[in-house]
Amino acid sequence: MNGYLIALDQGTTSSRSIIFNRSGEIVSLAQYPFAQIYPQPGWVEHDPMVILESQLHAMGEAFEKSGLSPTDIAGVGITNQRETTIVWDKTTGKPVYNAIVWQCRRTASICDALEEEGAAAYVRDKTGLLIDAYFSGTKIKWILDNVPGARERAERGELLFGTVDSWLIWNLTGGKAHVSDYSNCSRTMLFDIDALRWDEELCRVLGIPMSMLPEPVPSARIYGHIAPGLPGLEMLEGVPVCGSAGDQAAALLGQACVEPGQAKNTYGTGCFTLMNTGAHSVRSVSGLVTSVAWSVNGQTTYALEGSVFNAGSSVQWLRDELGLISTSHECDLLAETVPDNGGVYLVSAFTGLGAPRWDMYARGTIVGLTRGTTKAHIARATLEGIAYQVQDLLDAMELDAGHGISILRVDGGASVSNFLMQFQADMIRKPIDRPKMVETTAFGAAFLAGLATGVWSEIGDAAQIRQSDRIFAPQMDAEQAGRQHAQWLRAVERAEKWIEK
Repeated sequence: MNGYLIALDQGTTSSRSIIFNRSGEIVSLAQYPFAQIYPQPGWVEHDPMVILESQLHAMGEAFEKSGLSPTDIAGVGITNQRETTIVWDKTTGKPVYNAIVWQCRRTASICDALEEEGAAAYVRDKTGLLIDAYFSGTKIKWILDNVPGARERAERGELLFGTVDSWLIWNLTGGKAHVSDYSNCSRTMLFDIDALRWDEELCRVLGIPMSMLPEPVPSARIYGHIAPGLPGLEMLEGVPVCGSAGDQAAALLGQACVEPGQAKNTYGTGCFTLMNTGAHSVRSVSGLVTSVAWSVNGQTTYALEGSVFNAGSSVQWLRDELGLISTSHECDLLAETVPDNGGVYLVSAFTGLGAPRWDMYARGTIVGLTRGTTKAHIARATLEGIAYQVQDLLDAMELDAGHGISILRVDGGASVSNFLMQFQADMIRKPIDRPKMVETTAFGAAFLAGLATGVWSEIGDAAQIRQSDRIFAPQMDAEQAGRQHAQWLRAVERAEKWIEK
């Protein structure tokens, strides 16, 4: 059996491709960053063609670097930034508008209208979600309402919708497969997560023709094969495209959180904390959401999830917008030069607050500044602010689940920060487990492709592959940690509901 898998990891700020062997080791990697588009405050877009081109380039380069032959490749798995919404012409393949990114808040007023109409309970019951501009459904409505001719074309069956996984699979297969796996479908606010089908009533309420929607499919299945004529991928023609999961679900699997109660946090552009709840779709009472994690061999696994909208992006903000640092690692180095935050707290609500507060009208703030404040204090406050938000998520998650977690598994770009990981352990008062191989999101996608093609036989095989790199145990005095968290909560109050409706 050919034991190599190509993972396409299409993220918010870059497209990456990683090739893994059957031991879960990285053979080669390629990455292409791409531009963020900010048409108005609170709006975030991507060019769908740039997403596609950058991902194809990364895939071709990773294969070339690997030195493998096409026959070595068992299949391709995809993981992606979720909720980001693309609508395209099914004949020409051309998008009718830029991709509206998961971070974008332009549909807040649509969400307000749904709330006022009393739709919240129905949305929560069917989809496991809260009404928020984060999710895809209202983004589709915005495109249909605001792009000239789009609604008419959609009603004539000429347009297709997809999240990024669907867009990539459609293009990779030459337009033959218009599908989306259950984990991505469950983030649209249009999907019945228990029946595993699109909800007709929600589509009607939002005015979305169901002919636009992709076919919901399991996470490990052959969806199609790489089409001929794709630039740079000619050698890979015919390779199965056979695994798919949204980035956070893929990371949960890549972290081998395959048993109910196991939890992970990914420190990426945003922070995403997930707990495996097994075959039961637990509805949150604490501001969290419920999603499909994966569906393999007829068995569907669910997860409780909390999202921090701006985590690693707050470090990027220090670097790119403020110019306080020249590299992300410099944020760590600066933070370690001061013994504490100097009373400074940064709430990175640049695009609102996610779970457990779900405040679309919050905005970023820095409090506690004095003449003695240095950029080192601000750097430290930025990293600490990420940890505080994760702490708030875990508190809510343990309340919903009815039990605590014993350990938190971590991954994502910022998990390489020893300072942040130690501070996180201090705040949640539990050990932090960082794996040796931190590319867990991409590995989750590769693992699903491997399940579909027989490289691995069952979900539990993931636990045999994962290895720990370092465990961070709490060191800070519990009373001090409590005082600092209380100050953080005061800072959050200053950021909440800043924008007036």
